[in-house]
Amino acid sequence: MPIIEVNLIEGRSVEIKRRLIAALTDATIEAAGVKREDVRIIIREIKPENFAVGGAQKYSGTPEAKP
Repeated sequence: MPIIEVNLIEGRSVEIKRRLIAALTDATIEAAGVKREDVRIIIREIKPENFAVGGAQKYSGTPEAKP
């Protein structure tokens, strides 16, 4: 049973997450040869201020720092 974990910066719509889930499910069925009901997907949303690249916080809470 495949379990796929996805980390996203929060703020995406429910519709975007639905499309992502559908696409990941279809790709997993195709690549791994499993049944649809065996695919598990977990989406974790990360606050922008809790995300950094190369030691630099991507969003510090000030408008000029927003990505």
